[in-house]
Amino acid sequence: MADSRKIEHAAAAWLARRDAGSWGADDERALQAWLQESTAHRVALLRLQSAWAEAGRLQALAAGLPPGQVPARDQWSQWMSARTPATVAGAGDDQRPDLRAVAFAPRPDPARPARWQRWLAASAVLAITAGLGWGGWQLGGRHQASYASALGQVREVALADGSRATLSSDSQLDVRLDRGARHVELIRGEAFFEVAHDPGRPFVVEAAGQRAVAVGTHYAVRRDADSVRVLVTEGRVRLEGAPDRDGHAAPVALLPAGSLATAGRNGVLVRSLPLAEAQRYLGWRDGFLAFDDIPLAQAAGEFNRFNARRLELADPAVAQLRIGGNFRWSNLEGFVGLLEQGFPVRAERHPDRIVLHSR
Repeated sequence: MADSRKIEHAAAAWLARRDAGSWGADDERALQAWLQESTAHRVALLRLQSAWAEAGRLQALAAGLPPGQVPARDQWSQWMSARTPATVAGAGDDQRPDLRAVAFAPRPDPARPARWQRWLAASAVLAITAGLGWGGWQLGGRHQASYASALGQVREVALADGSRATLSSDSQLDVRLDRGARHVELIRGEAFFEVAHDPGRPFVVEAAGQRAVAVGTHYAVRRDADSVRVLVTEGRVRLEGAPDRDGHAAPVALLPAGSLATAGRNGVLVRSLPLAEAQRYLGWRDGFLAFDDIPLAQAAGEFNRFNARRLELADPAVAQLRIGGNFRWSNLEGFVGLLEQGFPVRAERHPDRIVLHSR
């Protein structure tokens, strides 16, 4: 409390000196140095500046005068002449005024609403604005939003139509909903969708020209550099490709639960998996990566999707090693340790990357 009083009084002293009319470059440099010393200094000055603008005079500057007396503006510098910020900051408890009972005295203005009335009006405007934003979908049937996740973050969001989306690491969605359709564009990364059932308004996820359409189901869409992957765990999804240069519609693939479809330059490849195996591709939601006899180069790419510290492969022999198992994507160091124990691999560790060499 004592430190707070010192800071408040010092901020008041700075304001009084600046208002005196003899403010120079040295004064400004000294003030900036004082502000840089502490966030509390900046907050105190901003708070008093705001009150300064609101009120004709600050009763806070009357500390030390007899009760009921407030110095006029042109007398502040005289009153503060012996009360520099340095003196105030170093004063003892017996010299510091007690500011707990200090109040501001705004200028009366019959044409201006009372402060509490302005605050109430502003609060009402904020409440109405927030209500329109939250209820825009219910009232107008239109909703637009963008959602993103950081590297190493898995984020779940609720959409305005009752659907839910879980964003994988470093992913982004642009959502546009209206009464006729529900459209989501996957800008980057991967997301899993739990679609609220609505036969009258298809739920469309678009990524790199591919459209995964459903009316009420569970599926994931992933966007890679040269392909789009769709995994269906419940219901059915219609996968549509972009029209060709002549405007001819691309073939449509109907994907039941357990389908894993990869669409790229060479067309669409669809695999049918047991549901338990299909769920393993979604282990990232719980913090795991599942590898089933895949090249280490592919496994390294998966870890790099979730970690700022990169996993790099120094030679082709390392890249072609086959890997299987479940691993926590947040435990890159543990994964590398297992590789060193079970494979002819040597790890070279750096702060921003781990490089794997053959040994």
